[in-house]
Amino acid sequence: MKILFYTAILLIALLSFSRVSMAATTPKIGDKAPNFNLPDAKGEMLSLASLQGNWVVLYFYPKDDTPGCTKEACSFRDDLHKLEKLGAKVVGVSVDNGNSHFEFAKKYKLPFPLLSDKDGSVASQYGALTNFVFIKIAKRYTFLISPDGILQKTYLSVDTSRHSQQIIDDLTVIQQHKL
Repeated sequence: MKILFYTAILLIALLSFSRVSMAATTPKIGDKAPNFNLPDAKGEMLSLASLQGNWVVLYFYPKDDTPGCTKEACSFRDDLHKLEKLGAKVVGVSVDNGNSHFEFAKKYKLPFPLLSDKDGSVASQYGALTNFVFIKIAKRYTFLISPDGILQKTYLSVDTSRHSQQIIDDLTVIQQHKL
């Protein structure tokens, strides 16, 4: 019984340390968004710089083909025409590999790129990485980036059932204020 207790304490301490040691700050509104260059589901590289001139909805998510991530991705899929009318490109990022992204996108007919951040370096730059000792998982964070690469809005608490509509509403308001 003592061994189980000490093992549990050690595990909790390790998890706490890894969370603190990987704590990165999220970029602030008005900051230049950190660039990235990551492979999509087909292995083709996509960078933030290549999306310049478009609004970018950069969303990080924990795991392909899980209930919350599927709901969020399918909402973006279903609302993509509205986002595109506003000049926005949707890009999903997780630490899953390209094959996992390919199967997930195929299964749910996702028409936007899913990028593989296998080492978690981009998620870390955006403050969206959780590190559980041997397992890295992206947090469910979204960043709305202007056509000139400036961070306009961050979403650190996401309701997957209404998130894409929330972005549509916010992007509409932001664009009206810029006129």
